[in-house]
Amino acid sequence: MEQIRSFIAIELPQEIKVELARAQDMLRPQEHPGVKWVEPESIHLTLKFLGNIPSGRVPEIEGAVREAARGVPAFHLEIGGLGVFPNTQRPRVAWVALRGEVEKIAGLQEGIDSALLPLGFPRESRPFTPHLTLARVRERASPQERRSFGELVMSTKFEARLPLEVSAISLMRSRLTPAGAIYSRIFTLRL
Repeated sequence: MEQIRSFIAIELPQEIKVELARAQDMLRPQEHPGVKWVEPESIHLTLKFLGNIPSGRVPEIEGAVREAARGVPAFHLEIGGLGVFPNTQRPRVAWVALRGEVEKIAGLQEGIDSALLPLGFPRESRPFTPHLTLARVRERASPQERRSFGELVMSTKFEARLPLEVSAISLMRSRLTPAGAIYSRIFTLRL
């Protein structure tokens, strides 16, 4: 049976992707060879990474996600400032924060995590922090490159305050290619 590398996410409207590209452009003038930028068209809000799943399991995953989302109304978020994980000295990920009804996105993510547990998908080990990934720092980056990039991200002022209406969640397929991941939607559930 075909294996599908997949994750559950909230897809973003075009106007937010344009703002995320603007945030990346604010960080790019300084050369950081150890940084891999995420294509703005590919940026999404991940709720749960599933990894490789047999294609035949899609219906049961859809059922579990549908149950987790039952009764969850659409809600509002907005994109905000910049940050890094895990810290400025050793950043691995640069991101844009999400604000607004974050307790609702956290509740939805927890519900999905719980609904998928009986299907053999373990709970996330790290606390859920809603964010949109702009870039990843490559393993080969030196400690000085990491520190320099972390300081740049944290000193850059980016305040878009662009609203994001969350009204659907999607199961996405991720195909890894030499040029980067290519995402396609498997199914979408309306809230």
